[in-house]
Amino acid sequence: MAFQAGGRRPAPRPVPATPEAQAYLQDYAALLEAVPFPSLVVDHRWDVVLANGAFRTLFQGIGPHPTAMPADNFLRFVLFHPDASAVLGEHESSWCLPMLAHFASAVERYGHDHGLQAIRRDIAQDPIMEAAYRQGLPHWIRAVGEEAVEHDGAVRPLHHPDPRWGVTECRIVVETPRSLQELGYTRLTLVLRDRRRTPHRERRTRRAASHLRVVAAGE
Repeated sequence: MAFQAGGRRPAPRPVPATPEAQAYLQDYAALLEAVPFPSLVVDHRWDVVLANGAFRTLFQGIGPHPTAMPADNFLRFVLFHPDASAVLGEHESSWCLPMLAHFASAVERYGHDHGLQAIRRDIAQDPIMEAAYRQGLPHWIRAVGEEAVEHDGAVRPLHHPDPRWGVTECRIVVETPRSLQELGYTRLTLVLRDRRRTPHRERRTRRAASHLRVVAAGE
């Protein structure tokens, strides 16, 4: 299963080369901390460069995992952590498939990147996820359109540990200033939506990546 894939934590991520870039990130971290909604900065592998307190609060109940903690690599968390569905509502259709689509796009652009190739190998170790990636995903992208790989503006369900939010939704807002973009980073914020505007959704728990079933292998 994907939980066992890799067997060790990813290599430490490099810090920006110049003191100016490091200082910018330090100041940007202070800005991020002032945002009331979960917000994070990632690179093209979805390695988390910065995350604020609201993001840590959202995932505070997540158990340990050797390679897929949300504050380490958010893509790995969505795909491989057995507790992901405890926070990410409608986990397979609303989170896994869009992230797999984004991953496929990243592989096309950065095909020889070692970090992406490691994720690809871990997908291959889970037969059902591999079938979804190789056979079901192209069909799904054709059905929903190229916007499948775009996160900005998407509304997705969440199970927030704070009862003031509870079962809710978030709108993903991608805002990347030029300085972050030049460093190869992207910022995403999960804007929590008022529960009064959020329809009740049945909570379902996905305990392992091998339970991925929303895209049948034969599609």
